[in-house]
Amino acid sequence: MKQAWWWLAVLALLAAAGCAQDETRLPLTIQQSQAAPEGARPETRPLFIIQRSKNANTVHYDARLTADGKLDPAEPVIAYYVMLAEDGRRKELNWIEKKMAYGFDIKPDPSVSGYTMTMVAAPQRPITVKKLGGAVRAELVIDGRPAVVEKMYINASDGLAWPQVHYIELYGKDLQTAENRFERIMPK
Repeated sequence: MKQAWWWLAVLALLAAAGCAQDETRLPLTIQQSQAAPEGARPETRPLFIIQRSKNANTVHYDARLTADGKLDPAEPVIAYYVMLAEDGRRKELNWIEKKMAYGFDIKPDPSVSGYTMTMVAAPQRPITVKKLGGAVRAELVIDGRPAVVEKMYINASDGLAWPQVHYIELYGKDLQTAENRFERIMPK
């Protein structure tokens, strides 16, 4: 468990840096696109975001769909920054952020009719990504109940060498009751 908090500290540090490369503009409100023609950018649908206490920049996780509306087996989920503390532009995650903080591993999982996504910073909390009808969603256990995850919030402050993570909050909707779900995770 200690190792997981170390990774969360790395996550917070890298989030504070906000390093990235792509300068593509993205409106402040994320809009769903129509199915892309051959050779064009695939359709994406928002899954969840990570917000931080450091600034308003957020990390977005979107599902990618093929032209026939299925999760793209080549890359079912993408992650990127929206630089809300600056001018709202989109920035891709850099290599270090992908490998040590906001990155993830995703594999097909027939048992859930979708994919299992494992976040680098929290491998003990697998996320299920699936498409049901016209909707895509990311499912996670929040406060002991299966839920659709909407947002994660990391509260951290600058430390001597690494940021100090004070807590992480998980927000979502209960899969059975549609009630709001919340869990605060404290470092040990």
